[in-house]
Amino acid sequence: MPTDLVSTAFYEPLGEGRFRSTERTEGPWSPELQHAGPPSALIVRALEACEPRPELQLSRLVIEILGAVPVAELEVRAEVVRPGRSVELLSAELSAGGRVAMRATAWRVTRAEVDAGPPEDPVPALPAASSPPPDAIAHSGYLRSIEWRAVTGDWQQPGPAAVWGRQRVPLVEGEEPTGLQRLFCVADSSSGISAALPWTGWMFVNTDLTVHVTREPRGEWILLDAVTRVASGGAGLATAALGDADGILGRGAQTLLVRPVPGA
Repeated sequence: MPTDLVSTAFYEPLGEGRFRSTERTEGPWSPELQHAGPPSALIVRALEACEPRPELQLSRLVIEILGAVPVAELEVRAEVVRPGRSVELLSAELSAGGRVAMRATAWRVTRAEVDAGPPEDPVPALPAASSPPPDAIAHSGYLRSIEWRAVTGDWQQPGPAAVWGRQRVPLVEGEEPTGLQRLFCVADSSSGISAALPWTGWMFVNTDLTVHVTREPRGEWILLDAVTRVASGGAGLATAALGDADGILGRGAQTLLVRPVPGA
């Protein structure tokens, strides 16, 4: 049965890089484990706050998911590992109970006023109607904390999909999410919205998330135009064009572990 979502954010700050995870982070596979979207966004938050330089912007971020992230107290740390005048490499770790669950690296590059050339790839209009997740995963606190609006595709039918997503609550209590935090909060859902196999019989868990962006997202809504491919041996790859109301601004990719749901 779905839990009552009484918390007003995905995380509550505890100070010194520590956070209490709320029920809104619960993923579709277990109420005790988080969806990777909120902790990915929490890592982005730490990277943005790490020795900030307004003249630089994050352009590529790779998150390695080393293990399941429990719905528990988390600690996030970030540092600059390769400083530079125009290019910097950052790293971050997210831990729970003394165990590193996610490790990330990110490139930060100098902003520049350049001729952008042709307009950005256009995006489909935001549909008027919401597209709630199917009953098989409707218990997920995370999925219920994002408003989904499908342009193409269907939760119930495997295949490619284009879906707009918007956080219903802040990432961290008392804070307005940045554009990149909004992007990463939903980018990990690309493999879910474009599932190549039925939710009722299969699990498809990603081991990583790689995102390249050309600019920071604007506005609350993020577009995922995604497709998942699964090989006969059980490995999968989900890719997505990522955008906002002004156009496509990046690309995402996920490596997938695909296996049957136990007892299905």
